[in-house]
Order: sequence, then C-alpha cells, then structure tokens
Amino acid sequence: MKKGLALLVLVSFLLGLQGCGSNFKAQRVSADESDEKALEITDKWIQRDTENAIKDVLQKFSAHKGLQRYLGKLGRQPKLFISSVQNETSEAYFPIDDMNDKLLDEFSSSGDYILIDAAARDKILAEITYQNDGMVDPAQAKMIGKQSGADILIFGAVRMKPEARDGKTLKQYSVNLRMTNLETAEEVCRVRFEASKYSEQKGSGW
Repeated sequence: MKKGLALLVLVSFLLGLQGCGSNFKAQRVSADESDEKALEITDKWIQRDTENAIKDVLQKFSAHKGLQRYLGKLGRQPKLFISSVQNETSEAYFPIDDMNDKLLDEFSSSGDYILIDAAARDKILAEITYQNDGMVDPAQAKMIGKQSGADILIFGAVRMKPEARDGKTLKQYSVNLRMTNLETAEEVCRVRFEASKYSEQKGSGW
C-alpha cells in the first residue's frame, strides 16, 4: 500500500513538472517588439537605451561647433583614444561594457576618426618587446617608438538618479561624454544624453 502511494505521488510530481514545462514558449521578435516587451518586465537600462544614447551623442558631436573648429584646424583625421565610459549608477549590472563596445563600433563605422586601440596596448607592447629581445629576425621585428599617438581622449560616465514613492519609481539616466585635446588638456567639447524610466509596482508583482 505504501509503495503504491509513493509511486502515485512520484507520477503526479513528474506529470506536474511536464505540465509546467509545456507552458514555456519562446519566439524571435523585432527590435521594436523587444523594446516594448522589455518595458513590461523591467525598468532597467536595456539595449534600445544604449542604441538611442550612442546615436544621440554622435549626432551632437557632429553638430558641435567647437569640435568642428578643432577638426578644421587639425586638417586631417583625428586619432581618437576612448577611455572606458564609467558606470556611476547604483546598478551593478548596468550594461556598461556593451555601451563601450557600441561607442567604439559607431566611431569606427563613421570613418571620421582613427581609433587608438586602448584595450590592446599592453599586449602590443609585450609583443614588440619580445620581437626586439633577439627572438625575431631583425628584418621582421617591429620597431619600438612607432605607435601612433592620440589627438583626442574621450572620457565618459553614466549616472542615474532614482525617485520612488508608493510603489512608483522614476529613474533619470544621463550619459555624459567629453572630448579633450591630449596635448593641451583643453576640453574640445562635451555632450549629454538623458532618458527617464517610469514604473509602477502593484501588489506583489508588476
């Protein structure tokens, strides 16, 4: 009798797991649909926010009179070194790496700048040092002191100010970027993107 009851409980449990699993469904959606659905489940920064921010700041860079005067005086493609945009929000999982990659992608695809590879500098230096330590044919070894120097350095930070009351939350994000002349330390320009996220939490769930 006990064995029969145990078997019945086990079968019921397995059928329950199978039933739960059958309720799951996934589908591919467009970027617009993904953005709308994301707003139903989270008020955090998402991929579309990154895309909007980078598009906006690049447009502002292109229209900035101070930057255009600097480029006119330089008379050539500027060499650009992008220092990592910093996450200064209270959100530990803010997708800051994705934002940095997107920023690099867009500057590269614009064709207006020559990018200095900040992330690879240490590895490049190690390889050049190795080549000049007598381990590589001198005719093929790359020379020390031939790396390109940046003209402009970009600094940046993302900040977020939260306000909450009675289950309602407003998050005010800002993406702040500035270009600095590396030789003179003079600021060339700065731009800012702002976005707000409003959410309401009712009862025990969203």
